[in-house]
Amino acid sequence: MPNQRQNMLAHLENPRFDAVVIGGGVNGIGVWRDLALQGLRVLLVERNDFASGCSAAPSRMIHGGLRYLENGEFDLVRESLAERDALLRNAPHLVRPLPTVIPIAGLTSGLFNAAASFFGWSGKPARRGALPIKIGLTLYDFVTRHRRQTPKHRFLSRSKTRAVFPALTRDARCAALYHDAWISHPERLCIEMIRDTLRDAPDAAALNYAEMALVDGCYYLTDLRGGKKMPVAPKVVVNATGAWLDETREALGADAPRMISGTKGSHLILRNDALLQALAGHMVYFENADGRVCIAFPYLGHVLVGSTDIRVDGAARTKCEPEERDYILGSLRSVFPDLTIDAGQIVFSYSGIRPLPQSDADFTGRISRGHYVQRLDGVVPQFCMVGGKWTTFRAFAEQAADEVLRELGQTRRGTTSDLSIGGGRGYSPTASLPVSEARATHLLDHYGAQAEEVLANCPEDDAPLFPGLPHTRGEIACLARSEFVQTLSDLALRRTSLAVTGSLTDAVIDALADVLAKAQDLTPDEIAAQRAMLVAELNTYHGQALTLSEDKKERSIECA
Repeated sequence: MPNQRQNMLAHLENPRFDAVVIGGGVNGIGVWRDLALQGLRVLLVERNDFASGCSAAPSRMIHGGLRYLENGEFDLVRESLAERDALLRNAPHLVRPLPTVIPIAGLTSGLFNAAASFFGWSGKPARRGALPIKIGLTLYDFVTRHRRQTPKHRFLSRSKTRAVFPALTRDARCAALYHDAWISHPERLCIEMIRDTLRDAPDAAALNYAEMALVDGCYYLTDLRGGKKMPVAPKVVVNATGAWLDETREALGADAPRMISGTKGSHLILRNDALLQALAGHMVYFENADGRVCIAFPYLGHVLVGSTDIRVDGAARTKCEPEERDYILGSLRSVFPDLTIDAGQIVFSYSGIRPLPQSDADFTGRISRGHYVQRLDGVVPQFCMVGGKWTTFRAFAEQAADEVLRELGQTRRGTTSDLSIGGGRGYSPTASLPVSEARATHLLDHYGAQAEEVLANCPEDDAPLFPGLPHTRGEIACLARSEFVQTLSDLALRRTSLAVTGSLTDAVIDALADVLAKAQDLTPDEIAAQRAMLVAELNTYHGQALTLSEDKKERSIECA
C-alpha cells in the first residue's frame, strides 16, 4: 500500500471530525476544500476513484449557459459566468477561452421561449433565431462587463460565415460569435484541488476507494483496498454523491422525498481531420431537430461532440448506446452536411448521469441546472447538495460550506473565489523548461506551473512510456506515487489523457502496467487483475474493443 494512502488512513486514528463529505466528485471536493480552508477537521470519502462518476463525464465546457436564459434562470447564468471567469483566472493551465459560433437560420423564432417558461410551460423550445440569440449574448456581455475575461460577441453575415466556416450548413443565414471556455483535464483539476488542500490544511484527510456506512446508530468507514473498518464520529455529514444522493441519504439515516431527477448525457471523441479543420478553432453550438442543443469543438487534437439528454430512473454507471451514438453523429452531419462523419472515427465515448433537481418537465432541457442545499435531520445533521454543474462547483461548495459553518457556529475565514488551483499558481504558457519543445508543451498543458515539480521527480535517464506518446515512464511513476492512484484505470482514465485521446493500445497498457507495478510494488497477479479490469472497463463503458494479436499490438475501436 502506498505511503500516501497510509498517511490518509492514519488520520482516522482520531475518529472525530467536524464534517465528513461523502462523494469525491467536483462538488464534494469543492465543499471539502472550502471547509478545510476554514480551519475545520474534514474527511472526504469516495467509494470509487476521485472524479470518476459524473465529474469525469461532462461536456468539458466551462460556460455561462446561454440556453438557460430561455428558462428564465438569469441568476444561474450570472453565477455561471462569474465562475467561468474565476476558473479562467485560477486555473489557466486547464481552463481556456473557447471561441464559439452559433449558426442561425431564422430571425425571430424562439423569441418567446423564456416568457412562456414563466407561465409553467415545460415543452420543447422553438428554434432560436437571430433576435433572441442577440438578446442572450448582450446579457452575457453585460453580466461580465466588470471583470471581463473574454471578448464581446459579434455577428457574421451570410457571406462572412461562409468565408470563415465554408463547411457549415448552407441553411445558416448568419452566425453569432462569442466566447465561453473549455477544460482540458477535468479530473486533473479535482486532483489538484485535493493536493492543494492537504498542503494548506494538514488536518484534513481524503480517501478514495472507501465507504461510509451507518451501523447501529454509529458511522464506520471501510477501506475498500485493505478491508479495514474504522469508526468515524462527525458532527455533520455532507452528502455530495450526485446522482446517488437519494440512495446515500437513505443509507445514512435521513428520510425525505426524492430530490434527484437524473438525465443521461453521452459524448463522443472523433478522429476527423476534415472536421477539425472545419471548426477553425471554434466550438459550434447548434440545435438538433428535436430542440436539443448540441456542441462540437476541438479537443486535444480530436473533436468532442455531444450530447444526449435522456431521463433515467435511477443511478448507475452508463455507456453510450448505439442509438445515442447515431443521434450525436446525425446531429453533427446536419450542421456539416458535406463532411464524411461516421462511427469508424470514434476513438472514445463516455456517458454520465447529470444529478439534476427533481422535475416533472416534459422536455429535459427545461430541467433546471441550478443547485441548492437541503438540511435533513438524522444521527447527525445531513446537508444534501442537490443539482449543480461543473462550472458552478466552487460557488455551490461555498454555499454548502456556509450552511455547515452556520450549523457548527463557525465563522468563515475567507473565500476561494480568487484562489489559484494547482498548476494555475504562477502559470505561464511560455515558461522555459530544460526539455524539448514538444515535451515542454505536454508538461505545461497537463501540469501548468507544477511541470517543474514533475520533471524534478523524473530520473535523468527517463524514457518515453511508449514511442510516439508524450508521457514518460518517470512521469507516470510520479503520478502513481503522488496522486492517490490505486488502480491502472485511475492512471489511464483520469490522471492522464491516454484513454480519452484514443492512445491506449494493448502495448501501451502493458507499458503503463509495468510502471505502476514497479512504483507500487505490485505482484504479477495484482497487476494482471488490474489490467484485465481496465480492458473490461474500456470495452464496456468507453466503446473501445481491444483486438489482441500475438504481439499484442493490433487494436480496433467501436462504439459499444
